[in-house]
Amino acid sequence: MTKPVQARSFDAIAADYDAHRPSYPPALFDAVEELAGVALSGARVADVGAGTGLGTARLHERGARVTAVEPGHGMAEQFRRSLPDVSLVRGDGNNLPLRTGSMDLITYAQAWHWTDPARSIPEARRVLRPGGALALWWNDGDPTVEWLVDQENRMRVFFGVEIPAAPSHRARFRAELPDGLDFRTRQVAWSRRVPIDVHVANLATHSDFLIGDPAAVRDYFDRERALLTALFPDGEVEEAYLVSLAVAHP
Repeated sequence: MTKPVQARSFDAIAADYDAHRPSYPPALFDAVEELAGVALSGARVADVGAGTGLGTARLHERGARVTAVEPGHGMAEQFRRSLPDVSLVRGDGNNLPLRTGSMDLITYAQAWHWTDPARSIPEARRVLRPGGALALWWNDGDPTVEWLVDQENRMRVFFGVEIPAAPSHRARFRAELPDGLDFRTRQVAWSRRVPIDVHVANLATHSDFLIGDPAAVRDYFDRERALLTALFPDGEVEEAYLVSLAVAHP
C-alpha cells in the first residue's frame, strides 16, 4: 500500500472525519504567530492538506486570508460543505497550485508526513514571500496519560508495531521534521471531553485502520469499546492531547 493511496483513504469517510476528529486550541495559533513572527489577522495563509478544514476554520476565525489546498475529492467536497466561504484549490504540497511569493505563511495540520520533503520544501520556498514561514503541527494523545498510553500500545500490537520502552514527548519532532531547516518548536497541551462512541469513531478515521482488514478492524473496535466502557462507566472520556508545533523560515 503506497503512501498516496493511504492518504486518499480519507475520502471515503470525510463526513466522519469532519464530525469526530478533534480541532485545535486557541493557544496553538498564539504560538504560531509568535514563532512565525506573523500576525494571522490579514495574513495570506496556505493551509496545505486541509482535509475537511478543521485547521483552516481556526485560521479563518483568526482573520487570516486562507487558501486551502487539498488533493482528495471526498475531503474537498466535505470542506466545501463546512466552509463554503473559504477559498479551496485542488493540489498537494509537492506541487502547490499557488503563485510564487504569494503567501506569508504555509501551514500543515496533520499533513506534512504525506509529502515528499525533497519536493515540498522547495515548493514552500517558492510560494512564500521573503521572510515568510512554514508551520507544521500534529495533534497526538498526551503521553503522560496512562489510559491513552495503554490504548496506543494496544493499537501498536494490532498493527504489529514495536512498543517503545517509554512514550516520548518529542517523538513527532524526531520522526517528522525534515533536515536542513532551522525549526523552532513548541508543544501545547489541551483536552476535550467526549462520549466513548465519539472517541472510538475518531480512532476509526485514522488511515491505518481505514486500509486494514474490515473484519479485524471491527473486532478490534468492539473490544476497545468494551474496555473503555468498563474503564469509564459514565460513558465519557477526557481526551488529552499534546500538539507538536514546528515553525521555520525556509
